Amino acid sequence: MTPRQRRMTLVAVIVVGVSLAGALALRAFRENVMFYFDPTKVAAGQVKQGQRFRLGGMVVKGSVQRRPGTLDVKFAVTDFAHTVPVTYSNVLPDLFKEGAGVVALGRLDASGTFVADEVLAKHDEKYMPPEVTRSLKEGQAAAAAGTEATH
Repeated sequence: MTPRQRRMTLVAVIVVGVSLAGALALRAFRENVMFYFDPTKVAAGQVKQGQRFRLGGMVVKGSVQRRPGTLDVKFAVTDFAHTVPVTYSNVLPDLFKEGAGVVALGRLDASGTFVADEVLAKHDEKYMPPEVTRSLKEGQAAAAAGTEATH
């Protein structure tokens, strides 16, 4: 093999290696991306069953149900237009309460219930993730428009 052929072979191996590493990194990135959906988008069927995503909104007042002797809790999350039932089997954050903002990470089961792996509560009165704030405002506007149309 001539020196030129060796260099070309080396360049080809490097190009293939870099391409393979890039493809693997892109695949890992796509698998780890978690999208945000509000209850209206979930109700509209924009989420596939089993797909991991973040669900955000407000905890519906009066919806929190705890199973005695366990960490299991059921509650509902709303954007004031639609509501999604949520189940969670772990310790809830100290700031979790009815009527407060929440972001849950998990997936939908076959019955349409969101099974949360992690629940995050807003950490103060001023901060809420921008996606949650936007969807709540849109949900309130849609709910207000619906009430005006019925009166």
